[in-house]
Amino acid sequence: MEFLGTTQTASYCGPKKRCGLTSLPAVQAPVIQECYQPYYLPGYRYLNSWRPSLFYKISNVQTCPDETSSTLRPPTILPALRSSLFSRYSPHDWDQSNQLQVRGAEASRLWASRLTDDSMRLLQDKDQLTHQMQEGTSRNLGQRLSDIGFWKSELSYELDRLLTENQNLEMVKRRLECAADEVNSPLQVALECLYHREKRIGIDLVHDNVEKNLIREVDLLKCCQEQMRKLAQRIDMQMRDNRDAQHALERDLEDKSSAQFIDEKCFNLRNTSDCISFFHGMEKIDGTISVPETWAKFSNDNIKHSQNMRANSIRLREEAEHLFETLSDQMWRQFTDTNLAFNARISEVTDVKNKLQVQLAKTLQEIFQAENTIMLLERSIMAKEGPLKVAQTRLECRTWRPNMELCRDTPQFKLVNEVFTIDDTLQTLKLRLRETQDTLQLLVMTKCRLEHELAIKANTLCIDKEKCMGMRKTFPCTPRLVGHT
Repeated sequence: MEFLGTTQTASYCGPKKRCGLTSLPAVQAPVIQECYQPYYLPGYRYLNSWRPSLFYKISNVQTCPDETSSTLRPPTILPALRSSLFSRYSPHDWDQSNQLQVRGAEASRLWASRLTDDSMRLLQDKDQLTHQMQEGTSRNLGQRLSDIGFWKSELSYELDRLLTENQNLEMVKRRLECAADEVNSPLQVALECLYHREKRIGIDLVHDNVEKNLIREVDLLKCCQEQMRKLAQRIDMQMRDNRDAQHALERDLEDKSSAQFIDEKCFNLRNTSDCISFFHGMEKIDGTISVPETWAKFSNDNIKHSQNMRANSIRLREEAEHLFETLSDQMWRQFTDTNLAFNARISEVTDVKNKLQVQLAKTLQEIFQAENTIMLLERSIMAKEGPLKVAQTRLECRTWRPNMELCRDTPQFKLVNEVFTIDDTLQTLKLRLRETQDTLQLLVMTKCRLEHELAIKANTLCIDKEKCMGMRKTFPCTPRLVGHT
């Protein structure tokens, strides 16, 4: 469809203007201006900014001097089509748009060409870098396998020597155990007596003559037997330390075998291997706990620790060769002295126990009398409550007398006096009841203390007479004390 007429901004669209006229033409109706909505091509939203300036430029053009007619020429454009004609572009805009498209296409092609060249160079560089890094990693894995093999041989050699030393130490331990089974019997008895006497309670846990003799007996036995026992314990502890070192070496060997197997598998992997796959995010997980220096130091420390354990084991075996003799005569004399001290202590504890039992019987009698007294006092207090209620009730009833009958007469004085007297009597009886109850409580506490002391003495007699003296009825013979079996 082709529109007739010209655009709104044409100079001949409106009335003719005289020369020298500079005012703007009449503005169109507001309805036509409000309904205008310009159309924007994609990417050219702001290219219509030339329209207002062009409108004012055309409006300011003066008419020719020979045009003096005042007759108005009717418009040649329909009012309904003015808004659509207003949205057209000028040829200048069209040229600018085409030039912009051409320049954009040229820039895009130039950028794409440069990007293609850079991409090819990047591909070559990254392929070369990837190949070099893969070869470097393979070399590092090979060196790592060599290091693992070296440390495995060192650990295996040290483990064999440690196992041999453990066997020798086990033989010495069996010899000490055979001698200690016989020589250590009196020492074990003395230590058991001291252990049992530690179970004494309260004041009976005293450092008496019996304990002094037991300590002297233990000190005498420590000249040889205690050293033998301690040496056996030291050897046992050393064997545990040796086993710890052995376990550390075995664990290190096992870990290195596993690491060697894994690194060999990694070393043999190629780009064409079947077992390779993507494991996204593994490069972000750092599960390592050591570096090459600390890794080598760990194995070296295990070997040094094992060497130290072997040196300690050798010293213990040499020391064990000098501890197979005893002092049987002194042991017999000290054994007899300790038994005499036990008998004397048992007699003393028995006498004290008898005295405490007598005091307990008397205390129980006093408790019985105090309880009877408390019962009588409570009955007396309850008996006084009735008269007090009667007197107070009488007083309350007399307060209801009317008017002048509220006389402070003799019955009133007597009732008041009676209430005060009964109340004072009750307070005195209650005070005496509390004192008697306190006395009863004191007697009960005394009874509890006496019973506790009797239990302590009974426990002491049980320990000294039954447990300790029961163990000290026999004593090893001299040949067994010196280690002969």
